[in-house]
Amino acid sequence: MNRNTKKELVGRVQERTILEQALQSDEAEMVAITGRRRVGKTFLVNTIYEGYIDFEVTGIQNTSKQKQLKNFAYQLSEFSGKPIEKQSDWLDAFIALIQYLKTKQGNGKQKSVVFLDELPWLATPKSGFLQGLSFFWNSWAVKQNIIVVICGSAASWMIQKVIDHKGGLHNRITKRIDLEPFNLKETEMYLKNRNIHLDRYQIIQLYMAMGGIPHYLKEIVRGKSAAQNIDAICFAKGGLLKKEFSRLYPALFKNAENHIAIIRALASKRQGLTRIELVKNAQLSDGGGINRVLDELIHSGFISSYYPYGKKKKNVLYRLTDEYSLFYLQFIEGTVNQGENIWQKLSQTQTYKSWSGYTFEGICLKHNPQIKRALSIGGVYSESSSFYQQGNQDMQGIQIDLLIDRNDHVINLFEIKFYNTFFVMTKTYAKSLQEKMAIFKAVTQTSKQIFVNLITTFGLLHNEHSIGLIDQILTLDDLFDN
Repeated sequence: MNRNTKKELVGRVQERTILEQALQSDEAEMVAITGRRRVGKTFLVNTIYEGYIDFEVTGIQNTSKQKQLKNFAYQLSEFSGKPIEKQSDWLDAFIALIQYLKTKQGNGKQKSVVFLDELPWLATPKSGFLQGLSFFWNSWAVKQNIIVVICGSAASWMIQKVIDHKGGLHNRITKRIDLEPFNLKETEMYLKNRNIHLDRYQIIQLYMAMGGIPHYLKEIVRGKSAAQNIDAICFAKGGLLKKEFSRLYPALFKNAENHIAIIRALASKRQGLTRIELVKNAQLSDGGGINRVLDELIHSGFISSYYPYGKKKKNVLYRLTDEYSLFYLQFIEGTVNQGENIWQKLSQTQTYKSWSGYTFEGICLKHNPQIKRALSIGGVYSESSSFYQQGNQDMQGIQIDLLIDRNDHVINLFEIKFYNTFFVMTKTYAKSLQEKMAIFKAVTQTSKQIFVNLITTFGLLHNEHSIGLIDQILTLDDLFDN
């Protein structure tokens, strides 16, 4: 194994361990890796298993069974160094793979690795691919010193067709990895690894626009500010993310129009939507197909579901949590040919202030483990949720985007504010916060201790209005904890 190459892999500690354990195993291993497009699945496998891969093939999007078989035969020829004719079906193709792999046995390697990338594209409908893969594993591979890695961006397809498969692949997955985007700390490490040294306020701005997707972050140029990079990547002609939205969902899902309709509906509602509200706002027919679409979007990391505090599961709220999709719909779409430095102009508007606040809240929700560590409650069982109370004649409405309900008889309520400097609490804001706490206590009738926490970029500038009101303050540095 090339250890110098491995050092180039940023983060991914748990995933790295799983793949290395498979190398050390005395048994055959089938490793399933899911994760959204551009998140770094292929790079992870090729980095950890460099020098061990005896066969690798990547499915081709939107093509026929015959062309997939031709691609398979070509890759087999490349790895074997011998001409391989295209087989007529997948069973024969996997038999040809077995015959080739037999020639690799006895070479002293600890493990032989077969890497089948973008499996959903390889397994075209009614092609017999999954039956061929089942034959390959059950009749031969399971008895060999081998790792079979199957990988796909369409997470829901991978789960339904392979991981939870009831046929020949039932219970055959021995290890599973769901590869997520980088968190803030991993993003910082990735940029430093590329010799790009930005402060955390610059990094959070980049993260709010494109999330922790390595393929997107790779476009960031050293020596430019976050605003300059966003302009070049998202708005300039030829920028990677200028048209990525139109390719993103069709590459993952069949009939992606429904997925996009849901994404658009959620982008317009800050507090999230229930299933009923979502169907209405997205103008979709209410049927079983909606559950499948929601499931696919959740598994692929584009949306998240949250249970409002004190509400039943049927009241689950869905929220758009993919930073790039929200940024695209809010700013990139509709900004054709508006000159240079578009983002630097847009970032001075009221729309920017509203978007940045909402997006920062979403990032905080994703960094819940870091928040709990900052509060020193990582070892306390707790449940995170949101709270929304509609106003009426007697009581104003309130919204709490994050609360942590703890088993030690405490509830943490969070105020989340994105500012480019220290947050200053005004008399009006302090009064509003006091009223919010009173309404929450009255509506929930909780007997638990309430702690109010502030999460903001640079911290709080204390004054007479903040004294005794905020119990603990968290900053960007707490979110960047790994």
